[in-house]
Amino acid sequence: MASSLLCHHRYFNPITVTPFTSTNKLRHSSSSESSRRTSLRINRRSFSISATMASSTTKKVLIPVAHGTEPFEAVVMIDVLRRGGADVTVASVENQVGVDACHGIKMVADTLLSEITDSVFDLIMLPGGLPGGETLKNCKPLENMVKKQDTDGRLNAAICCAPALALGTWGLLEGKKATCYPVFMEKLATCATAVESRVEIDGKIVTSRGPGTTMEFSVTLVEQLLGKEKAVEVSGPLVMRPNPGDEYTITELNQVNWSFDGTPQILVPIANGSEEMEAVAIIDVLRRAKANVVVAALGNSLEVVASRKVELVADVLLDEAERNSYDLIVLPGGLGGAEAFASSEKLVSMLKKQAESNKPYGAICASPALVFEPHGLLKGKKATAFPAMCSKLSDQSHIEHRVLVDGNLITSRGPGTSLEFALAIVEKFYGREKGLQLAKATLV
Repeated sequence: MASSLLCHHRYFNPITVTPFTSTNKLRHSSSSESSRRTSLRINRRSFSISATMASSTTKKVLIPVAHGTEPFEAVVMIDVLRRGGADVTVASVENQVGVDACHGIKMVADTLLSEITDSVFDLIMLPGGLPGGETLKNCKPLENMVKKQDTDGRLNAAICCAPALALGTWGLLEGKKATCYPVFMEKLATCATAVESRVEIDGKIVTSRGPGTTMEFSVTLVEQLLGKEKAVEVSGPLVMRPNPGDEYTITELNQVNWSFDGTPQILVPIANGSEEMEAVAIIDVLRRAKANVVVAALGNSLEVVASRKVELVADVLLDEAERNSYDLIVLPGGLGGAEAFASSEKLVSMLKKQAESNKPYGAICASPALVFEPHGLLKGKKATAFPAMCSKLSDQSHIEHRVLVDGNLITSRGPGTSLEFALAIVEKFYGREKGLQLAKATLV
């Protein structure tokens, strides 16, 4: 997945697209926000997401979702475009705002697509995933909106299966170059000039391949909407990969085997301000590997609002999760979330017991520096963290590594390293072959 050191970042530079403007604004009422919250359904061992509304900005972006949407693609698109200042509306094409995304992850959209079909957007972005891609393809109101978008000279974008299933089926790729998820390339070739680019731009249509290309795809679209300067500003803190597409690597010191009985039991705590891309990457990849992932919320509510206003709903509260033992406890980053983790006596106690029992524990982004370091969980260990947080580490000798394993400790740098981080966990539990298999499937 996209990642790189902040100071060594290499930004993906796409073809320039003719700029355009739109003066139409989409308005949301506070009553609809209330109804979305009350409609949120909570299921054990599920992970729900409610993408809350962005404040009004110049550029309007629509991201439709459906049952079976690929959650990592959707969340990265939402997160990155909001970092760029776009007003992102997540709309369900189903009959309710709640959708069951892939890998046991639930999402709650801002609104129903049926309520906004007359609205005008600067960009419409289609995530992939099955059967979500098929549902988007069969949604006539969405087809009409995307076709009008094309006729009016505004941007359309699609990733994974959506270029072939939706844009191609609707006739929007005729005579254009496009890319998509590898298994759909044959279908794409019947309706477009199929190319294997990670991100392809042809006129007002931008396409991409899958989860591992979503960050490049999203940053490219920030450039199309808001200019190269804004794209560089957004891409830097993401810690994107300098060599996207190359085989992922990890740095390991003091190698030990990570053991488990039957199925790895993994705890992922979340809190207000947790980084949603990192949380979803960890959950998505580890559930693809068939690990049992338990998402636990700090505090008294299962619902937390993540760093880019995506609402996450945990499986359980940490109070309940504390009753069980885990083969791994792993923390996403995000400044607010890391601060909440650090102030949770219960979570810190669990982490200390995990370390004292020589059982694996890990963290990404701000959490190694703000949670592990002040509580003595890095004593005698090498670690890395988000570049701007590395000054808080007492031992900075190995901070340049994107993913670093030291015995039972694993740490990583930021959103752009989150898929590599998750794959490294898969590798430690299941072996390198399994990690590479999942890397290929997700196009890391």
